[in-house]
Amino acid sequence: MKIVVTGGLGYIGSHTVVELQNKGFEVVVVDNLSNSSTEVLKGIVAITGKMPVFENLDLREKTSVQDFFKKHADIDGVIHFAASKAVGESVENPLLYYENNISSLVYLLQELEKKEKSHFIFSSSCTVYGQADVMPIHENAPIKPAMSPYGNTKQIGEEIITDVAKVSSVNAILLRYFNPIGAHPSAEIGELPIGVPQNLVPFITQTGIGLRKELLVYGNDYPTPDGTCIRDYIHVVDLAKAHVIALERLLNKNNLEKVEVFNLGTGVGSSVLEVITSFEKVSGKKFPYKIVDRREGDITMAYANTDKANSVLGWKTQSTLEESIASAWKWEQKVRAK
Repeated sequence: MKIVVTGGLGYIGSHTVVELQNKGFEVVVVDNLSNSSTEVLKGIVAITGKMPVFENLDLREKTSVQDFFKKHADIDGVIHFAASKAVGESVENPLLYYENNISSLVYLLQELEKKEKSHFIFSSSCTVYGQADVMPIHENAPIKPAMSPYGNTKQIGEEIITDVAKVSSVNAILLRYFNPIGAHPSAEIGELPIGVPQNLVPFITQTGIGLRKELLVYGNDYPTPDGTCIRDYIHVVDLAKAHVIALERLLNKNNLEKVEVFNLGTGVGSSVLEVITSFEKVSGKKFPYKIVDRREGDITMAYANTDKANSVLGWKTQSTLEESIASAWKWEQKVRAK
């Protein structure tokens, strides 16, 4: 079966391409290389022994999306990762996020609704919950006003998909994931942001390797045990495997509704300082950081109730926080040794 992976050279996308190819799927990667590189293809080949089809395509260009679907009329499913994803950047540049994250989704769905059957996996986020009232967060938790334009694009995206599915052939699964970290155990692919990292773990590993002077910890006055924000950090390979399981659920017509929602996380919350301590343990290095003021758009705490994904999808995370950080550190060291 032929599966399109948009943003397939990105961090989560590339790991999902690996898992799809390992399961025997034919993969077409769509990426505009805005936050990735064709070097990632070499890593995918090194792991799987197979080169996916690659299309350099900007999904904001409607005619290009139309042409792509004419060329690849025989696709069986789409996993949609292509989106800008940094909370802080979205606050500073909201229009970039609305154009990139919403327009691309609309143009994809316009093509998919023309097909007799469409299977669509959407890369959503725990940010749709805002600051949830109850921990751990269940899929039935209320969707609160978004704390950032990024979070809002995920809420709007979910609403668009739900509306389209009601009146078309589209069947979809919305995967709300928490905080992906780590790298493939082979260290052939991993998280390699262009510019200054917007996420915690790559900033930590880049600081550990000497690229950054110190980590800025945004606030130590949150109502948490150590005063720093708490998140649910999930290994990217565990996350990638969940996408393949969700896709197979749609392809095998096992979905009970046109649109299903699943949280993907470990179910365990870790604070920023706990992540730093974990890095110090796996690296053997003392880690430099400085406490600064809170950052706009950040919530206090978020970790997942994963019961639904565990029971319905039959999926569970395998890696611990330390194992995830160790894989990220191994990847960082390999990248910088080149």
